[in-house]
Amino acid sequence: MIESYNYQYLKTNNKYIIKKEGKVIAYSEILKGTSRLNNYFWSFILFSFGSGFFLTGLSSYLNFQKQTFLIFNFTEIEYLPQGILLVFYGTCSILLSFLIFWLIKLDLGSGVNTYDIESKVIRITRKNFPVFTNKFQLKSSNIYLVYPFSQILKIELELLSGLNPKRVIYLILKDNRRIPLTLSNQLDELSFLEERAIFIAKILKVDLKLNINN
Repeated sequence: MIESYNYQYLKTNNKYIIKKEGKVIAYSEILKGTSRLNNYFWSFILFSFGSGFFLTGLSSYLNFQKQTFLIFNFTEIEYLPQGILLVFYGTCSILLSFLIFWLIKLDLGSGVNTYDIESKVIRITRKNFPVFTNKFQLKSSNIYLVYPFSQILKIELELLSGLNPKRVIYLILKDNRRIPLTLSNQLDELSFLEERAIFIAKILKVDLKLNINN
């Protein structure tokens, strides 16, 4: 905790709290984007298996007599059609792993939700895909949204089950716009999301709605 005059700055995990004379005046949440452990895992898996497929297919073309992955014998594989298919699938897998790694580096979707209680506004920032400038150079592109508390209708916790489950906290504005406050691909514990949604609703002094879709 850092104290500066009558202000206090507290950091816990991915949250920041600013107090003034003992009263909370701002609360911030830091959201992780594509730079997550599971994305590193899938990038490594795709690159490893893709490299194996590619080298095996290439070996069949060059007539290299060797084994790949030790437990599988690929010495009898013909370049047409098995070898060329292995080269194709291996190339696709390697390219996909590089794409995931690039997305990890960009950390898309990461950002901060700041609830400024003193000014009664909520500020939302998100990292977006880079854009090309007039000089054909990539430039970072971020999303900045600012909404006063007076425009907020309610907080909604949407739970979607099935093959593509989703757990998202939405900021519902009075014009019926729905602004996601959490990432749709981040499946946090339900109890944690409920507590988080209740806390945000209390800060904004609005109602909380639970929306369950099976």
